[in-house]
Amino acid sequence: MRSLSLRLGAFLVGLFLAMALLSFLYPVDPNAPDFLNRLKPPSPEHPLGTDPLGRDLLARLLHGAKNALLVGVIAVSVASTLGALLGLLAGYLGGLWDGALSLLMEALYALPGLLLALLFAALLGPGAVSSTLAVGLSMIPAFFRVARAGALSLKTAPFVEAALALGASPTRVLLRHLLPNLLGPLLVQASLAFAAALLAEAALSYLGLGTQPPEPSLGRMLREAQSFLPLSPYPALVPGLALSLAVLGFNLLGDGLRDLLDPRR
Repeated sequence: MRSLSLRLGAFLVGLFLAMALLSFLYPVDPNAPDFLNRLKPPSPEHPLGTDPLGRDLLARLLHGAKNALLVGVIAVSVASTLGALLGLLAGYLGGLWDGALSLLMEALYALPGLLLALLFAALLGPGAVSSTLAVGLSMIPAFFRVARAGALSLKTAPFVEAALALGASPTRVLLRHLLPNLLGPLLVQASLAFAAALLAEAALSYLGLGTQPPEPSLGRMLREAQSFLPLSPYPALVPGLALSLAVLGFNLLGDGLRDLLDPRR
């Protein structure tokens, strides 16, 4: 079962990555309207149909996947880097550092991602930058908890004590001994966080706080198609199905990696 989850998740994630890469090769302009072909069903000219403005749904889907992937990569990279480093410091140093950083993470965890997005939208204006910052900051506490728990359990391990006895500095212990042993749990958390980042980016774009028009976004495509569902289901079905499969893929990949990297198995 775990092999099936891993393989199916890897397949769906690979399919989403392929969609993002195909956006550079697909020759159709995703923002070119064609008012004579509005809300058309799939055809040889438009393989997935057209949206309410006559724009090619396949082109918009590919570019929307690219934009979502870019936001997810940046947000998860920022969250994993800051969360892992702060968690290692808190778990290894303990005492006042642990209490202060843990309190800071709990306060950040209590702030909803949407509230952070509204804050950054007010400061920077709505767009991909503000939504990426909001998504990234909202996911830092999850990586912090994973890294802190691992550091607390490993800082008294024999190989850490041996490294300290040989004169290794705290920085070397953190980066050369603790961090490599936490890469497995952090990788699993990154896969699960990527799924959450895709959903958060789509939700923010749906509300008008994420990627701004005319740039395609899966969430904004759903918002634009909402009023036209009785006329054609394709403008909503295409981005909704793509987003659902992508989130499912990253979740299955995370579950499969967790089982694969579990030392008890």
